[in-house]
Amino acid sequence: MNRPLPEDPMVRSLIAHARRGQVTRRTMLAGTGASATALALAACAGGGSELQPAEDRSESDPTLNWANWPFYIDEDDNGNYPTLEAFQEQTGISVTYNITVDDNNSYYATVRDQLALGQDIGADTVCLTDWMVSRWIQLGYTQELNYDNIPNAANLSEDLRNPEFDPGRRFSIPWQGGFAGIAWNTEQVGELRSVDDLWAPELRGRVGVLSEMRDTMGLILMNNGVDISGDFSADDFNAALDIFREQVTGGQIRNVRGNAYTEDLVNEDTLAAIAWSGDITLLNFEAGYEKWKFVIPEAGGTLWADNFLIPIGSPRKTNAETLINYYYEPEVAAEVAAWVNYITPVEGAREAMEAIDPELAENELIFPSDETLANTRIFRGLTGQEENEYQAAFQSVLLGA
Repeated sequence: MNRPLPEDPMVRSLIAHARRGQVTRRTMLAGTGASATALALAACAGGGSELQPAEDRSESDPTLNWANWPFYIDEDDNGNYPTLEAFQEQTGISVTYNITVDDNNSYYATVRDQLALGQDIGADTVCLTDWMVSRWIQLGYTQELNYDNIPNAANLSEDLRNPEFDPGRRFSIPWQGGFAGIAWNTEQVGELRSVDDLWAPELRGRVGVLSEMRDTMGLILMNNGVDISGDFSADDFNAALDIFREQVTGGQIRNVRGNAYTEDLVNEDTLAAIAWSGDITLLNFEAGYEKWKFVIPEAGGTLWADNFLIPIGSPRKTNAETLINYYYEPEVAAEVAAWVNYITPVEGAREAMEAIDPELAENELIFPSDETLANTRIFRGLTGQEENEYQAAFQSVLLGA
């Protein structure tokens, strides 16, 4: 029997959408607003004046720079991106695909000064998590989308068109969705079922966790019986933080990383980790066999989404919108999902997937069932004060490691 749906309308709509066969990477809603630090940056930008979008030179400059996460687009044995190559052939737009997002905070730290000045950050579109997208929108760091250039946005699920952090999807549109859970090396570690299993003595110094606070703390909170989509308290968070601190200072956790956690698994620096769902599928594909296993813990996993946005200083806005439109074709969305094994937000992709690989059309990591979704939660929106306090507390553990 499914657990009751949370009250948050965006959470409810995500789950309702997935129960029809499709949902959308990293939907941890920023909810009530940007952090006080972020708002202070906004006040400093241009003396408080509103930033102006860069002049669009797409017509005379058929190029595009796309910043994204690792393992997040279809790739062939030669390191080429088939759907991206097809896009370039169809449109004549030359795309530079940069794998520069390791986690949301570290990427933001590299570009925030340029963003605050309205400058080109070297990316015409970037895929970031909802809570970080919310921050960019509130700071005025994004350009409003022109849906005349994105007619395929009609294929976006109705349930995902009006999120709290971006009403009407004026500034962002989903790329992929997925889960955070636990993964392990099946050749050296027995079956794991819970976060507690990561703290087993035999895994001391061989555990990795994610630098995304909402994923690592989300799983620990859920393991403590806390509903992360509900109104949990600072005491709940601090109790989970104490567990995290104990495992870091005690040497149980070897590394706290962004997407580079996969390198630690491959090198066997770590044997088990808090992980993102699609990454483990790709690691097994590259290994040629099922060397690692991913599960959602018995106490639950996190559900998230990443979104396209166009930075304020991009001079190639129309080119970026043309790219987004292309990836909202169901057949293209299915081809990407078949490789990355993340959840697609594009209606019609499941039907298109049946023509590519009928088995994948039943894959729980791409088209999750009621049962799978019932055991996941979206980290609730944080107030500005909570965002500051929780992030600072989490970072203090990392700095003390």
